[in-house]
Amino acid sequence: MSETQFEKKRQITARRLGISPNAIPRHIAIILDGNGRWALQRGLPRISGHEQGGKAVQIIAQHCVDIGIEYLTLYSFSMQNWKRPEEEVNFLMHLIAAYLEGIRPNLMRDNVRLLHLGRRERLPQMLLDALDETMEITGVNDGMILGLALNYGAREEITDAVRAIAEKCCKGTLSPEQIDESCVSNHLNTAGWKDPDLVVRTSGEMRLSNFLLWQISYAEFYVTDTLWPDFSPEELEKAIVAYAGRDRRFGNIKAARPQ
Repeated sequence: MSETQFEKKRQITARRLGISPNAIPRHIAIILDGNGRWALQRGLPRISGHEQGGKAVQIIAQHCVDIGIEYLTLYSFSMQNWKRPEEEVNFLMHLIAAYLEGIRPNLMRDNVRLLHLGRRERLPQMLLDALDETMEITGVNDGMILGLALNYGAREEITDAVRAIAEKCCKGTLSPEQIDESCVSNHLNTAGWKDPDLVVRTSGEMRLSNFLLWQISYAEFYVTDTLWPDFSPEELEKAIVAYAGRDRRFGNIKAARPQ
């Protein structure tokens, strides 16, 4: 998809929200939190919260396509989440696999490309198969990139990047003098991506939870008490309007974009 097509969607969205098209984030990263609490508040098993959370993923991803977002990264399962009860983890693995299989028609219709962030180790084969097939099928698409942070941890990602860089240095294909910020970025899961402009965290928690620590150095944050299963397009647009009012200077004196 050309930049013009993204821009047309952003212009329509900007007019509707009363903000500048330049103030709409190109990359939104979301920490999905609150599925379990949503279920417990309703006297339901935690897995019911994950099921409802999966529906919210589809709704929000579709809305991001519609309003001209170029990258949407969703933190769906961290490396620390393996500590949860085995029954819950197994359910999540099957739920995500089913989700990946079920959304393929929509991804192709909307020209969305799915990419995985995280390690493959420990993920069950049935999930890897669903993940690989979905990435292969959508690999021809050039619209919004949907990044699925699955079995992901930012410290582990940076560690893997450092290891890869060190191996190249040992082989003589890279010299220490060539190692700079760009070099590190190019060895991360998000190589070639635009860094997140806006990070959204649901359920009111005020922590990063080991999410995209390198990439979000200059991102704006929006925290809402809304639990993820209840997170709606309207709530997302509240975050975008709040983001539009921020003065992003990146250490400079003047704002980085016209308001």
